[in-house]
Amino acid sequence: MGSLIVSSGLKQRQSLPLDAKVAMTISRIKQWYEHFDGDVYGSFSGGKDSRVMMDLIWSIYPDVPALFVNTGLEYPEIVQFVMAKKKQGYPVDIYRPLRTFRDVVLNDGFPLISKKTANMIRRVQNPTPNNGATRNLYLTGFRRDGVYKQGSKIPERWMKLIDAPFKTTEVCCDVLKKEPFRRYQRDTGRYPFVGVMAGEGGNRSTLTECNAFTAKAPQSRPMLFWTESDVWQYITERGLDYASVYDDRVVNGQAVPGEARTGCMFCAFGAHLESVPNRFQRMAVSHPKQWSYCMNNLGMGEALDFIGVEYRPDQQIDLV
Repeated sequence: MGSLIVSSGLKQRQSLPLDAKVAMTISRIKQWYEHFDGDVYGSFSGGKDSRVMMDLIWSIYPDVPALFVNTGLEYPEIVQFVMAKKKQGYPVDIYRPLRTFRDVVLNDGFPLISKKTANMIRRVQNPTPNNGATRNLYLTGFRRDGVYKQGSKIPERWMKLIDAPFKTTEVCCDVLKKEPFRRYQRDTGRYPFVGVMAGEGGNRSTLTECNAFTAKAPQSRPMLFWTESDVWQYITERGLDYASVYDDRVVNGQAVPGEARTGCMFCAFGAHLESVPNRFQRMAVSHPKQWSYCMNNLGMGEALDFIGVEYRPDQQIDLV
């Protein structure tokens, strides 16, 4: 159905004008909807990308439900925006995870560094009779056949996390975000539209199918070939409303830049790569109540101190 994109084709499609991308996206939406006889839904995070995706879906099929998973980690502005859309009559369904972030932190650990590194640290921190070979691989980089794989070894810089006075984990993503979506799909029998874009990087840059009909977990990515600038152009040209957390604002006399990403507020994946002021320093100014709960009540301040990530607001830093 023309939904497979090779790398060269992806670059070509990313360079197309917005109107052409909108037409292609609508075509993929129709294909997905018709293939599953309307038993579909949109993954709605409340962020700008899924906002645009749902606008396109609702322009054709206004009854397609949007699922918002309220993990308790969303920015307040995101939750307020989603609730406003539901109040306006849009078909928004809301699910919650079966566990809380506090429960995950206290029992499994903190999301630090990256999903890959956190996964390796977790496995090393939790030896079992059956994971000896895996633990050795992560500690040394050597496979059973003696071949060295650098990418399979925990980076030397983060070996210290193994003996940290707290645990490190990546399971929060699955427990708090993925599980509710799986549960919704079991409850409804619907198949998802997801507003991911290859240009966001990470694992998303390796995706090649817009409509993955035959995948183990089928999903439609109708905006796979869009770029960040496309999203903002669409919002601007159509006067689309969106969550205010993306906008620059002044809080208690302090200027705070709008957030570029609006995922889980307390997630520390990639925080060690950010320049000052990082996400947590901005949060200290823009959302002091949530910041205090995260750093003090949950103890993330200790974890960030351990990996050398600053989280305290620096009065000498101009946050504009």
